[in-house]
Amino acid sequence: MRSDKRGNVMNKVFRVSSLLALMAGTQWIVGCAVIAEKTNSLSDERILTESAGVLGYSPSQLKLVARRTSGTNTYAELQADNGNQFNCIINGGNLATFGAINPPNCAKKGETLRSGPGQ
Repeated sequence: MRSDKRGNVMNKVFRVSSLLALMAGTQWIVGCAVIAEKTNSLSDERILTESAGVLGYSPSQLKLVARRTSGTNTYAELQADNGNQFNCIINGGNLATFGAINPPNCAKKGETLRSGPGQ
């Protein structure tokens, strides 16, 4: 009987510690996303330069129509001199990535923007 009570206590301690670890991990992830969003250092010029290389235009041929940042991603809407419009996702450019970025993922406006590993 005594070992049964000890087992119940240990089980409760394990469940409580697991819950606390999960809560701490969640807070850490949310904190990182907020820090990344608040420390975004991507200039409009860098967005144009990086996106131009992916799209096959020179930066002077593109105009940044709109941009927004959410977490570690910057979403940019671009328009080329020839009228083509593009949506791009640029990951990075913040304190969490030490300013480094991944190559932008871009697609013509209205087409599916594929992002993720292997895309």
